[in-house]
This record gives sequence, structure tokens and C-alpha cells, in this order.
Amino acid sequence: MEQEKKVPEPSGMKEKPLTPKEKRQKFLKNLYDIVEVLATVTVAVTLLYAFAVRLQIVDGSSMLNTLHDKERLLVTGLCYEPRRGDIVIIHKIDADPYDRPIVKRVIATGGQTVDIDFDTWTLTVDGETVEESYRWVDPEKRLITCAYSLPVTLRDDQIFVMGDNRNGSADSRTNEIGPVDIRCVVGKAFARVAPLSRFALFRNPFDA
Repeated sequence: MEQEKKVPEPSGMKEKPLTPKEKRQKFLKNLYDIVEVLATVTVAVTLLYAFAVRLQIVDGSSMLNTLHDKERLLVTGLCYEPRRGDIVIIHKIDADPYDRPIVKRVIATGGQTVDIDFDTWTLTVDGETVEESYRWVDPEKRLITCAYSLPVTLRDDQIFVMGDNRNGSADSRTNEIGPVDIRCVVGKAFARVAPLSRFALFRNPFDA
């Protein structure tokens, strides 16, 4: 039988060169797409920083020996409600000269009553002694007591905070800071990310 002849396929049509107007429109479309992507990323990062995770630098020695000066913490304020034992960042703008964001530990929350025996450093909350594994008293620092009379009962919208370094911390014991309105709580520190040699995820010491 005679072998069938293959019909050559038609060669592809060459693309028509773009006119200057079409080139300009294509360039503007690509530029618009890039701007749109950058704007979306910027908004996403801004929302993430504002509501989910932010970076906080430890300033000073008030949280020794748990935290050290210049360490970097990751903080989240998303759907956060303060709990006793949490490490939090508070920003009380009227607490001059402590009106910058500061790192402290939650000692008691709304409605609880706080008392401290400064002779033995015994902390009681609602009459029960609190075992504070994180507390550190620097023997070389002067004694920091309380600027007002204890015990104190917190309002439902307040927390009582102190630094782990009890002789080196300005906190709810001072008149300038005092019991803190929960609206001044920026968020909870959940990790130390720098220096890398001290990386850690924080666990609430009162969790079972």
C-alpha cells in the first residue's frame, strides 16, 4: 500500500509587535500589579504588628534573673487577657517617668487582694501565700517597699505587676505606676528570640 503522506502542520503565526500605546498600557498594568502586591503586604505586616506579634526590647534590670537588658522578646496582644504569672508589656502614658513600654510580671488580676510582707518577701493574694520561683532579691540594691498602704484590692479592670528583681523594679508598688488598667497592657511576652543563645518559649509558672 502506498504510504500516506504527512501533511505539514501550519507554522505558528508571529505575534504582532506592540504599538507604543500598548507597551505603555502593559507597563502601567505591571506597575499597578506590583504596587497592589506591595500595598497588600504592607497592610498585612502592619496588622500583624499591631494585633498579633511585635518585638519588645528589655530595658534595664528590673526582670533579673529571668530577663536581661537588651534581650529581644516576641509579644502578642491578640485576644489576650492577663493571667497571674504572665510576663507582660505595659504602656501607661501618664506614669512619668515610666511612661515608656515596660516589661513586668502579672502578680494579681481584677478583684484580687494583694499583700506583701517586706521583711520575709512573702506575697499573698486573696490571703494565700504565693510561691514565686521567679523572684530575685538583689542584696546590693536598696529595699523597695510600697509607696501606699497594703493590702490593696484591685478593681475588675486592673492588674498588679512587679518586676522579678524585687529590689530593682519600678512597678505597681510605686505611686507613678500603681495598679495598672488592663487597657494599658500591650500584650504578653511569649518568647525570647535574642540573643539566640538564650532563646526560650515562656511558660506560665502557675500552669499545671
